[in-house]
Amino acid sequence: MNKCVLITGGTGFIGGELCRKLLDRGYKLSVLSRQPADVVRMLCGPVEVIHNLESLRGHQGYDSVINLAGEGIADKRWSDQRLQALSDSRIGLTNTLTKVIQSWEQKPKAMVSGSAVGFYGDQGDARVTEGTAPHDEFTHQMCRDWENAALKLQPLGVRICLSRTGIVAGPEGGFLKRMVLPFKLGLGGRLGSGHQYMPWIHREDAVAALIWMLESPQASGAYNVVSPNPVTNREFTSCLAHTLKRPAIFPVPAQVLKLALGDMSRLLLTGQKAIPERLIDAGFVFRYPTLAEALEDATK
Repeated sequence: MNKCVLITGGTGFIGGELCRKLLDRGYKLSVLSRQPADVVRMLCGPVEVIHNLESLRGHQGYDSVINLAGEGIADKRWSDQRLQALSDSRIGLTNTLTKVIQSWEQKPKAMVSGSAVGFYGDQGDARVTEGTAPHDEFTHQMCRDWENAALKLQPLGVRICLSRTGIVAGPEGGFLKRMVLPFKLGLGGRLGSGHQYMPWIHREDAVAALIWMLESPQASGAYNVVSPNPVTNREFTSCLAHTLKRPAIFPVPAQVLKLALGDMSRLLLTGQKAIPERLIDAGFVFRYPTLAEALEDATK
């Protein structure tokens, strides 16, 4: 069973790159996905494809589990139905996953489970570390319950790491894919006042942090998976415009975003000045610590 890993969310923007890196390191991977097996292998590489978690009840077990499943939080306008779908794809799946794992002959040594800096809610311009008290709102409640679902395995001796990830930048996907076109057309600009913080991280560093959590026996608990250099939305859009050699002169007023997106506009108009304090203290080294070099790579 050595180095056999079960991954949920393996076909996503982070998951696909993570799978390729783990395969290069000699891991055997099983990926949970509803997509056809040939599509999964095209995105992830030569992996075993699992279509239904229930098929793993009573399984002999995996050495480790990485749980990244969850529908895109900004993919559709929020409604009661959409909020339920977001919660079910995170909390519901993780609850099912932990129940299935409890039935295994041998429990995993570790589980790295997804979360987000949305755990903290809106924090204004305050410095946010893993010890910061959260602001109680939807994103906090969802992330809290998502994390608690994973922590149910802790009493069984499973080492749990929680990846509170920020906005992930990388080539050919993620949130940048939506931003680049209007900026290339010269139509980009800050959102609202632009003073809200955008806790970002390059995909390569996010993947490296997940692998570090997986492979470090001393790692446990929550980690802010973000760059050590957070920026405001104004700084981010200015840097992106400079990288693309385009102006950023068309700001989007907060009221327009609220009218267009409703409650989901909070994702764009609020934020966290999140710092990866625990990763830094552990000696983790970021390949892309500054936004300029991260965007240069992500947009080339």
